[in-house]
Amino acid sequence: MQALKHLKRVVTDWFLLGMFLATLLAYFFPGFGASGGSMHAEVVINAGVFVVFFMHGINLSGEQIRHGLKNTRLHVMVQVFTFVVFPLIWLACDKLFGHFVSPTLMLGFFYLCALPSTISSSVALTGSAFGNVPAAILNASLSSVLGIFITPWLVSLVVGTGSGGIDLGKTLLDLCAMLLLPLVLGQLLRPLLGKFFARYKRYTNVIDKVVILLLVYAAFCNSMVSGMWQQQGDSVLVTAFVGTAILLAVILVLTTRTAKALHFNHADEVAAVFCATKKSLAAGAPMAALIFGANPGLGLILLPIMIYHPLQLIVCSVIAESYSHRKKTQTLAEIEAQETVSAR
Repeated sequence: MQALKHLKRVVTDWFLLGMFLATLLAYFFPGFGASGGSMHAEVVINAGVFVVFFMHGINLSGEQIRHGLKNTRLHVMVQVFTFVVFPLIWLACDKLFGHFVSPTLMLGFFYLCALPSTISSSVALTGSAFGNVPAAILNASLSSVLGIFITPWLVSLVVGTGSGGIDLGKTLLDLCAMLLLPLVLGQLLRPLLGKFFARYKRYTNVIDKVVILLLVYAAFCNSMVSGMWQQQGDSVLVTAFVGTAILLAVILVLTTRTAKALHFNHADEVAAVFCATKKSLAAGAPMAALIFGANPGLGLILLPIMIYHPLQLIVCSVIAESYSHRKKTQTLAEIEAQETVSAR
């Protein structure tokens, strides 16, 4: 019943429905949101991304991050899985199955693997499962900052730099200007504006999601205008879904077994599993626009992370419920044992 409750919550989430609507609108009205279209997507989205990361900086608590600094093994595990293990899994799959999959979709899978972890859902799920919340906040936040530099560098290793690839230097400067600068400004202004934004945090979360939807719409508009979706066919959707589902299953098994092999306690295991398996659509969509520019294949590149995002919420919500039940059972057993000892 709990699993069905989480599934219903995810299915009725307006943001996920919004992603479906954005792709549908791109199919019927591609010219409006494409580069050079009436929406002026480049200006609107750049302004929106700057505002979103400024608000992330405002809402990021330095004190909570400092509380999570203690467990070095946990931090190393999460960051290694996020930026090393994920890409290595892609490398193995590319060698085995790369010639069966569209090169652009394969790049999309790699982009998914190169992305940082997500902050909000990682922390929320860790808390609901009685995990180490300060460590989750630290790792997810650290991952987001590292991703500004590591993600484009990893992408450059696959697509190359210079002609036919990406201009790594320019891309890093653009990412710093559009993502890191507003994040730092938000942190600097947090003492003055933190309480105000905290009161209206639900509205800032809405702005965050609306900007992502605009990015998704613009990306799919460019893909439709270029004719890429017409060339790929429906099979690309099946391939993307199956590939992301297998990737999520593999990474969940690996992170869980690694946490147990390192003898993490319950709280640290929960934080490790949820932070090391998550990938951020909130960071991925704006970064893709800056890394790949007006690439007509951007919609296809974003497809794996768009599928992975709701999938990770559904599966990890069910896992969180299992962790929570296990912890409650363990706590009750400990209380009963203490009462038995006291009675003697």
